[in-house]
Formats: sequence, structure tokens, C-alpha cells
Amino acid sequence: MALQNWAFIYTAPGSPSEGTVSIVETPACRTVLVGVPDVESGVRIAPRLVAEGAQLIELCGGFGPMGTARVLSVIQHAVPVGSVAYGPESVDGVHAIFAPGA
Repeated sequence: MALQNWAFIYTAPGSPSEGTVSIVETPACRTVLVGVPDVESGVRIAPRLVAEGAQLIELCGGFGPMGTARVLSVIQHAVPVGSVAYGPESVDGVHAIFAPGA
């Protein structure tokens, strides 16, 4: 089965708790992008994405391993869940963006 429908949940401070949803569609694939204010909101939204047909869910790095595990648990491992991670070559750049006072 080809990937035809997937979702990406990312933390976006200031988003409503139900998420800010953007959909990108091509003739072959539907991508649902959901900005949430915090990890807990993303955990609550994940089951809805599965119910709407997402074949997999990707999470931004802000979810970390614990948030990723919570999403997998709440959807009962119905679809694969992955998370973005930055390698050591990017640590300085990420720190510059997210460090207090940046």
C-alpha cells in the first residue's frame, strides 16, 4: 500500500488547543499539518487524525520520546508514529533558536 494520507503534528505556541490545521493535497497524497500549543493538545488530536485516515503520524522534536510514547499509547499503535530529531551537527543551531532570550 502506498502512502496516501499522513499527518505531521508540530508545536506552535499561540495555536488554539484544537490545533491549526492545514491540508496539502496532490493527486497522490494528502498531508495534514496540525499546529498545537503544547504536547498535550497533540496527544488529544492524534486519535482524530487516525480516525480520519492518517496512515502514519510524524511529530516535531518538541514531543520528545515521552510525548511520542504518549501518542503511540493513545492511538493504541494503530499507525506508525515517528518524531523529528536533530543530529549533533545541528545542536548549536537548534540551541541558538530555542535558548532562553534567543
